[in-house]
Amino acid sequence: MDISLSRKRILDLVAGCLMVVLGGTAWAQAEHCVAPGVWLDPTSEQRPSHAEILSRAASQQVVLLGEHHDNRDHHRWQLQVMAGLYARRPDMVLGFEMFPRDKQPVLDRWVAGELTEQAFLTATDWENTWHFDADLYLPLFHFARINRIPMLALNVNRSLLAQVRDEGWAGVPASRRDGITDPAPAQREYLELLAASFISHRTPDHSASRDMRPEEKRAFQRFVEGQQLWDRAMAHSIAAALSADQPPLLVAMIGTGHMLRGFGVPHQLADLGVKKVHWLVPWDDQLDCGDMRPGYAHGVFGLAPSLESEQEPMRPKLGVYLEVDEAGAVQVAKISPHSIAEALGIEAGDRIVEIAGLKVAQVVDVIHAVQRMSPGTWLPFVVQRGERRLEMVAKFPPALP
Repeated sequence: MDISLSRKRILDLVAGCLMVVLGGTAWAQAEHCVAPGVWLDPTSEQRPSHAEILSRAASQQVVLLGEHHDNRDHHRWQLQVMAGLYARRPDMVLGFEMFPRDKQPVLDRWVAGELTEQAFLTATDWENTWHFDADLYLPLFHFARINRIPMLALNVNRSLLAQVRDEGWAGVPASRRDGITDPAPAQREYLELLAASFISHRTPDHSASRDMRPEEKRAFQRFVEGQQLWDRAMAHSIAAALSADQPPLLVAMIGTGHMLRGFGVPHQLADLGVKKVHWLVPWDDQLDCGDMRPGYAHGVFGLAPSLESEQEPMRPKLGVYLEVDEAGAVQVAKISPHSIAEALGIEAGDRIVEIAGLKVAQVVDVIHAVQRMSPGTWLPFVVQRGERRLEMVAKFPPALP
């Protein structure tokens, strides 16, 4: 399948998205948000009860529960919905974006009660596999174990994703695709959303330009292919679990961006013949009311803003998403906007080879070095960028009064 994008199409997408990234949209003036503790159906603008939402969802083949990975309330909400659905459909399987397929035997042993919590996290290589605090997810994992609900690893190994970024999907031999078939072509609106995300991570001196440099054109192409692989891999795992003689209700925990408006995973599921799918998402004060529109989700649940006394203590953050490349090096996959990493000029593809004077052998080496930092301190490290070796110093801001 050819999912390449022409230069003209890329420029059209960029032009259409600069308004979103730089100037906002007309949807920002939408009148309604979601009150705490209330469900909203964005299409009908009705406010169904909790029981109505769960009854509708329980009649589906698949229910996708969205999350922002680092938001504790999102995971609490997932647990609430999960429990309600389990009361209606005990024939349930729980899918998790967090785990690649090769960790499935570990998930099976956990649900069977054969592993301690620490042994489970070690065996899944949690800190290298998924770089978010395990405490956010452990209540979900314990719910599965207490009730002996099968857990399903939905994702692929990050080395395959890294290969797609480097060589493109067409450059990956069929024998190395982990059984994943060609993704269904992305809808134009989904490509526009991906373009907006891509543009938001451009360097500040180029962010307002309509022109895309040759290296950016290639990077955007690989970005799209990587996102489609991620979506297709999860859809493929879900569809396979539904092929049983008596298919279960598959409830999957995945990032909200993989489902909104039916893009991403729902689109790939439909291509695989799975069409009875509901996606439900949490809503809080960190989101823009202007994004709400028909088809956004089948149900949106309002969460109250976190009280200052309940907020998690701020951990130092460099602002990078890390992965291990095919050579085993720790590589920067993505830069968070407005982060220390962005200010330093770190780029996707950089390899972090030293930090705090020590060699970097795995992702957890970087995570632990950053988390040991105190407010107002400096952290030296070295990145390899092609043939160049760059010494950098991350300066962490002082603590707020």
